[in-house]
Amino acid sequence: MWALSAVGYRRLGAAGSLAVVIGGWFAGKLPVHDPWGLWVDHGSAAKAVGAVIAYIGLTVLVVAWWQYGRTAATVRDTLVTLAWWTAPFLIAPPLYSADVYSYIAQGSMVVEGHDVYTVGPSALDPGGIGGDAAASVGHHWRDTPAPYGPLFLLLSAAVAKATGGTIVPAVLGLRLVALASLVLIVWSLRRLAAEHGHSESRALWLGALNPLLLMHVIGGIHNDGLMIGLMLAGSVLALRGRWIVGSALIGLAMMVKSPAAVALLFIGVLVHAAATGPAWRRWAKGLLAPGLVACAVAGGATLVSGTGFGWLHTQGVAANIHTALSVTSDIGLGLGQLAHLLLDVDADSVKSAVQTLGLAVAIGLILVLARRAMRGAVAPAHALGLSLLLLVALSPMVQPWYLLWGMAVVAATGRYGRLSAVLIVLSAALVYETHPMGATPPYGFVLAGLAVLLGTFAIRRDPVVPPGTLPPGPRGPVDPAADQGVSSASPERTPTARSTP
Repeated sequence: MWALSAVGYRRLGAAGSLAVVIGGWFAGKLPVHDPWGLWVDHGSAAKAVGAVIAYIGLTVLVVAWWQYGRTAATVRDTLVTLAWWTAPFLIAPPLYSADVYSYIAQGSMVVEGHDVYTVGPSALDPGGIGGDAAASVGHHWRDTPAPYGPLFLLLSAAVAKATGGTIVPAVLGLRLVALASLVLIVWSLRRLAAEHGHSESRALWLGALNPLLLMHVIGGIHNDGLMIGLMLAGSVLALRGRWIVGSALIGLAMMVKSPAAVALLFIGVLVHAAATGPAWRRWAKGLLAPGLVACAVAGGATLVSGTGFGWLHTQGVAANIHTALSVTSDIGLGLGQLAHLLLDVDADSVKSAVQTLGLAVAIGLILVLARRAMRGAVAPAHALGLSLLLLVALSPMVQPWYLLWGMAVVAATGRYGRLSAVLIVLSAALVYETHPMGATPPYGFVLAGLAVLLGTFAIRRDPVVPPGTLPPGPRGPVDPAADQGVSSASPERTPTARSTP
């Protein structure tokens, strides 16, 4: 296959990003009404052409990313490339999701004094602040209470208040939050990789330059980026012995989305390892202290926001929507229909039981990983990444960008190998599952399936080698510190918590 330099793939990927954005101006998730007249519907023909342009641009971006992984790019090269590929998305309308309209509407509800944990965006006055955003929310979510924590609602409210809820400035304001999240992810990935003796370039390539992240964190403005950034930063500080501040950041991440709470278990492993004194004291400190710090922060954020503790009761609202990427929901749906047909059993009850069983299995496997981390068989941060991947795989609701939760951690803490190959292929495939306007058409799954087949064939034939690494096998051993200027003969550090609280 033809090959370019890192600069060549940088330019190719930037062209792909630009094409995605150009297509998105016609086929993205445009608002029902934009008083500025910038993001308006140009008709079905323009949408179709825009979608084709966006899909072509996305394919170019994926190919550029895949091939960039084979170049000898430095950290600086990768950061410059990330800037080039991100820049076009900053001025785009919402892409691949309508969730940002929910964020604006929920922020407007906080400003107006509505209880966002009991009513949905439809409670807003259509002619008032956030009215245009509420009208643009997907029909599944218009009467759905907010599943997000008070910290994110405070940010959304600040944006809504500063912009009056006007669509274009409000969307761009939340995109700045997404951009800040990306900066925090980059900062954390570099330091996590350094703590584990791995390549920073590799971590950035898989964990930040990834098209799946650019699409859904910057293009789609999903708040998962903020959760990931805070969670990674908290993990970095915990690894450096500052577990109190780290736990506080995890508490803030939980106040965006609750899955970040998994990180507390592995911070507890670090705290237990660094603690002194009797065994019971070490266990108590490891099991309780990080959680108490995070809960104090979560409680404080809730009181400051004034939104109340309703978020404790709305964490499961998203599971009411069936997503085809959820294995447990698919199995539960099939078994439920079969049970209803043969035994006249309520299908929804069977589906709910299978979903609950999936979560129970995930929790059990996460506890096994925590035990292995405590015994030193796996690094605690890497165990966190694996745990988040398991949680997503067995969750009752799965969206393509959920893969980023664990992948961002694994990108910085794991060696190049089979898991990395799987994540690379999934990243290249899942970008096709969603239409630029946020829908999930049947052909999206067909395209994603074809991408899995092609990606698997390609990576088995010629493994993608992230910058600064070598694949295991005939080409030589992994050299995770190649782009750091560190000798491959240096022993790899095993990260443990330092004693400074």
